[in-house]
Amino acid sequence: MKIQAINEEFLQQIETLQMLVKHNVAGLFGGNHQSKTFGSSCEFSDFRDYMAGDDITKIDWNAYARFDKLYLKLYLDERQMHTKIYIDASRSMEYGNSKKGEQAIKLAAALAYLSVCEMDKVSIYVIREKELIEVIGGMVGKEAFISNIHKLNDIEFGGDSYITDAILPTNVGFGDGMSFLISDFLTDNDYDRVIDHLAGKKRHVVCMQILSREELNPLVRGKMHFFDSEDVNRTYRKHIDKEIAKAYKAALNYVTDRIKSICASRGNDYMLISSEESLGQIFFGKMIEEGVLK
Repeated sequence: MKIQAINEEFLQQIETLQMLVKHNVAGLFGGNHQSKTFGSSCEFSDFRDYMAGDDITKIDWNAYARFDKLYLKLYLDERQMHTKIYIDASRSMEYGNSKKGEQAIKLAAALAYLSVCEMDKVSIYVIREKELIEVIGGMVGKEAFISNIHKLNDIEFGGDSYITDAILPTNVGFGDGMSFLISDFLTDNDYDRVIDHLAGKKRHVVCMQILSREELNPLVRGKMHFFDSEDVNRTYRKHIDKEIAKAYKAALNYVTDRIKSICASRGNDYMLISSEESLGQIFFGKMIEEGVLK
């Protein structure tokens, strides 16, 4: 099912978010990243095409005179990162009145916007079954964001998602940015291998686990008929009492603790996000508390 999450009202929200973040936690997603490889000198390194919004003082006017095209000088302490955002498009992301899927799309858009505002490159993908589908590729700059971000509204949720099988065969780059995995991670499928793979590529991985209010705090009691959100052919009939609810909570804690532990052991970040939380709560509260922003 398609979710219309990106509209003018939402874009106005993240414009405000970007302004606040830029003043309070500047430099986190910057295109002017200090290179751990080369240090922080101002020695010339390379050129790249000029993009709207770039610092005009860094334009190489000699190159313009020769080629009739604007180029920007890059220095050893200025590296354009490539933010890669992966969205789990499985059926379970529709659970909870589709708010999990909507939250995933909004998170992806906000993260992309923060990156393009600092001239980093952004690519957004969906994971469907064992396939990785590019929704937006190599987006740079605000104009490109405005022109392309509506494509997230075309994402449809359904079926299963095999995160590792989808990402492992693809080219993810080495040490050139952040990788965001946005999913509910409620699956029997392996996902720790792809975290190892991305970490091995020296990318900063952030796993963002989105769960609905009903999943975080189920209130159902009595005789219930459940349907597996990933496989509609699997159903369960159960009498839900206090002990069953307690066992569910323990199982949920195991799932969330496991992925948190996997991320921590690889030096990466994990966030548990409710589908009901606002972007403000996430970016100015939770992401700072978890150390993703500072």
